[in-house]
Amino acid sequence: MNVALWIVQGLLAALFLFAGGAKLVMSLDQMAGPVALPGWFLRFIGVAEVLGALGLILPGLLRIRSGLTPLAAAGLVIIMTGATVIGLVGGMVAVALMNVVVALLAAFVAYGRWRLAPLGGSSRQSVLRPAR
Repeated sequence: MNVALWIVQGLLAALFLFAGGAKLVMSLDQMAGPVALPGWFLRFIGVAEVLGALGLILPGLLRIRSGLTPLAAAGLVIIMTGATVIGLVGGMVAVALMNVVVALLAAFVAYGRWRLAPLGGSSRQSVLRPAR
């Protein structure tokens, strides 16, 4: 289970680093889609995606605050739920379905790192406890 979670975490991190990075470097005109979203909101989502991608990988690699990984994955589920709604509103059903798949993978990581195979034997409270 640990190997499967690391594979999904790596793939999701790559996806969100690319997508979030693109939102940060592209011009607002290039990001225009079928549903008009404010530029500041697109930049905010880009920052959240990059931070979420880092949160999927860095706590496990550095063995610091490993309880943040399921929280990062849960945050990415929220982002992908919003992306699914925007895709459906914009009439892009295929894109919305792809967003649902990514959200389900992020939910798998969130649940897996919280309950099935926590990193470094961490628990839900490891975010609240100081590192020793």
